[in-house]
Amino acid sequence: MMITPLSGIGALFALVAIALGAFGAHGIEGRVTPERLDVWNTAAHYLGWQGTGLLALAALTLASDLAPGARRLIRIAGWLLVAGTLIFSGSLFALVLTGIGVLGAVTPIGGIAMMLGWAVAAAALLGIIPQR
Repeated sequence: MMITPLSGIGALFALVAIALGAFGAHGIEGRVTPERLDVWNTAAHYLGWQGTGLLALAALTLASDLAPGARRLIRIAGWLLVAGTLIFSGSLFALVLTGIGVLGAVTPIGGIAMMLGWAVAAAALLGIIPQR
């Protein structure tokens, strides 16, 4: 059995989500507006959930009864989640730390990539996409 890099990235995302969530609660609270703290918490929340999702997808790629095509699509979905999460959460963390409002314009790109990742995963697992 080969462990996919997605599992390690998922664990790292979960770790960083906890650390940055704690930093938001103890390090920047009172130093940024309550609205910006909400943005920070949203970024940490999504980072943690996507980390958990990556761990689940990585585990699915090890399932022996999974068609090779589905396994490949799940990997693609995982990498879409990685990219989307880095863009989504990363832009929000950067926005809060720098105050550069234009970073908020980048955030939806990450959200779309995450939605595409989950759509590909769902399609692969439901057999909607042909799995050659």
